[in-house]
Amino acid sequence: MDGVIVGAALVREGKLLAQQRAWPPHHAGQWELPGGRVEAGETEAFALARECQEELDVVVTVGARVGPEVPLPGGKVLRVYAAELISPGAEPRAVEHTALRWVGPDELDDIDWLPADRDLLPALHGLLA
Repeated sequence: MDGVIVGAALVREGKLLAQQRAWPPHHAGQWELPGGRVEAGETEAFALARECQEELDVVVTVGARVGPEVPLPGGKVLRVYAAELISPGAEPRAVEHTALRWVGPDELDDIDWLPADRDLLPALHGLLA
């Protein structure tokens, strides 16, 4: 699993959760899907659930893959999965990021996404349709 980054397409009431990067400086202020690196011995689903717990302080169930695998610098790949909050009343919070926002289908293309997340916009539109 070396080099796999997982992302969560977390949807609630027809909107997608995006989080704003605080670092590194050249990506600060840009938006991305929650997620992170798959560590040794983890499945992709377990890693994604762990990352959502760490970054958003919420528990999620991980569903099916969304969109294509996106190549990243350094030979890594991004794989995004649909995810749902387990506790309906749980509100994600920005633990490691500057801000969070729920993005509707009409706003998806207007956000300054990281390049890898921008590649997934057609699949994310499909998810929200």
